[in-house]
Amino acid sequence: MPLLAHPIAAPVPTVLATTEPDGSVRCGVCAHRCLVRPGRRGICGVRENVDGHLLCYAYGAVAAIGIDPIEKKPLFHVDPGSLAYSIATVGCPFHCVYCQNWEIAQAPRLGLDIPQRAMPPARVVAEARHAHAGSIAYTYVEPTVFLEYALDTARLAREAGLRNLFVTDGYATPGAVDLLAPVLDAANVDLKSFDDAFYRRLCGARLAHVLEAIEAMHRAGIWLELTTLVIPGHNDSDAELRALTAWIVDAVGPTTPWHVSRFFPAHRMLDVPPTPLATLRRAAEIGRAAGLLYVYVGNAPELGLEDTRCARCGRMVIERTGYVTRSHLTAEGGCPDCGRRLEGMGLGEKVEARA
Repeated sequence: MPLLAHPIAAPVPTVLATTEPDGSVRCGVCAHRCLVRPGRRGICGVRENVDGHLLCYAYGAVAAIGIDPIEKKPLFHVDPGSLAYSIATVGCPFHCVYCQNWEIAQAPRLGLDIPQRAMPPARVVAEARHAHAGSIAYTYVEPTVFLEYALDTARLAREAGLRNLFVTDGYATPGAVDLLAPVLDAANVDLKSFDDAFYRRLCGARLAHVLEAIEAMHRAGIWLELTTLVIPGHNDSDAELRALTAWIVDAVGPTTPWHVSRFFPAHRMLDVPPTPLATLRRAAEIGRAAGLLYVYVGNAPELGLEDTRCARCGRMVIERTGYVTRSHLTAEGGCPDCGRRLEGMGLGEKVEARA
């Protein structure tokens, strides 16, 4: 029985796969590197071994579409104030117990019948341009589950002058990063914790593979921003936050933006309260003390910690209120007072209160 009884788009061969003598196939897309036996699926739920060929059933089968402010990804140092045309299929290599998008991420695992829309790559690009988006974001679930689809779409998007963005759990293999590097402009990677036990217990993954992928993206020249959802009692200790932020500084540099995000109960983690505001402030202070130049706090607008200040003189260079953005940068992307250029891309265009 195929993965989908009535697939809305034709399945495609997995780009990174090695067939074994017994007909099993080793998948090389994500760090699980599943050995998929005939008639079985990988952990992501969208790749199935059919007669010794690992087929991806997510190609062109879109389960979620959004036209989002790029700040929602969150990406604060890429085309501030612009729109990102966002897409996702079903499936995910993680099974985070607190997932916000669990209905589509875990649909194959849970047998959920999620409405899907057939959208070939050219149509995604056309609709992104029609929406006046400056980029296409592969998001809501882990985008490596639809790597082949993302690659084909990203190549067309690049030709059309659109940027390509990944919002990712950081489980792409080095081989997958190599395929993405020529077309992927930026990525926000969830660095969920700096404790391997957290990853194993709450996500079904391993920390080392995430760190490896972040470093591989950095070496490939992909602009990176990192996000940590701070969950009370699970990853909010001072010791862990110090270790995590020190690693960011050492591995990918102090100019890498770090987004501290407030937790709210979701999915199967409903017994944990929202992150206290004091915890978020403390996390931000720890990040700055570690040497990070750009630390932001999300999901807590009352703290007012989403603006960008010049790392040299402290001048406010980008203001953010919700998803309304106002840039004070010069045409060269620099501070109007001291001239220091802000790290990122597409920073010179003036944005006035554009949501």
